[in-house]
Amino acid sequence: MKAEPVAIGVIGGSGLYEMEGLSDIEEVWLSTPFGDPSDVFIVGTLHGQRIAFLPRHGRGHRIAPSEVNSRANIYGLKALGCRWVIGVCACGSLREEYAPGHIIIPDGLFDHTKERALSFFGGGIVAHLSLADPFCPVLSEVLYEAVEATGATVHRGGDFIVIEGPRFSTKTESRVYRKWGMDLIGMTAVPEAQLAREAELSYAIMAHVTDYDVWHEAEEPVTLEKVIATLMKNVGHAKAAIQQAVPLLADKESPCWDGIKDAVLTNPALFPRETRERLGILLDKYFPGAS
Repeated sequence: MKAEPVAIGVIGGSGLYEMEGLSDIEEVWLSTPFGDPSDVFIVGTLHGQRIAFLPRHGRGHRIAPSEVNSRANIYGLKALGCRWVIGVCACGSLREEYAPGHIIIPDGLFDHTKERALSFFGGGIVAHLSLADPFCPVLSEVLYEAVEATGATVHRGGDFIVIEGPRFSTKTESRVYRKWGMDLIGMTAVPEAQLAREAELSYAIMAHVTDYDVWHEAEEPVTLEKVIATLMKNVGHAKAAIQQAVPLLADKESPCWDGIKDAVLTNPALFPRETRERLGILLDKYFPGAS
């Protein structure tokens, strides 16, 4: 692996790293205390910055949403040195004006999952983090500007509900989510957002609308075929937006880089040794002498 740290991580589809201008490409495999990431990290240089790509569902789409080991994925990006993480997600729209093919940079998150590991902490070390604003405002603004520069239709803001999956919603569920005030629906932004905040990474998502879920009476219900067809059309926009975003991040700083400052409540003298070692990459900054 190159000696210089990786500045930016991208979690998304398998083909995103196949972009013009990416050089010095290598595959990096990392083992983590939380298990194996979804796949190897594809690391390359773009506009002078090292950037790592990780296919969230593995190459060939082998991993279901509930099976994605987000702790290993985020831990791996942290270990590579990332400070910025861009999540590229497919989603359904719960609003008429967010049409298939549009790209949304949401600012709100609603966790409606049931079976996922949501935190690095536990096992004798307790931390309570603020997630009032789940997506980094700095990175979100950069992504909005970057997508806008590509000519794609982009919207800033919106509440994103994440369901367990892998099935799509029933019509009843979809109508209820709309009544709750949700704007977008997907399956993967949770627990990436929570874990990124614990890892003090700036995280935001570029949500690609593929369908109207099943609430829209004038549209056919969502199907996998429709999702894939629309998403493939947007791959070019995602690549172009990443190309635009990388140089824009070169001189930016994020308020998320001290996400766990003052969040750990456990007395350091009582940290279990095994847990402290597992969480070293998160805790060393604040508890250098703890063991």
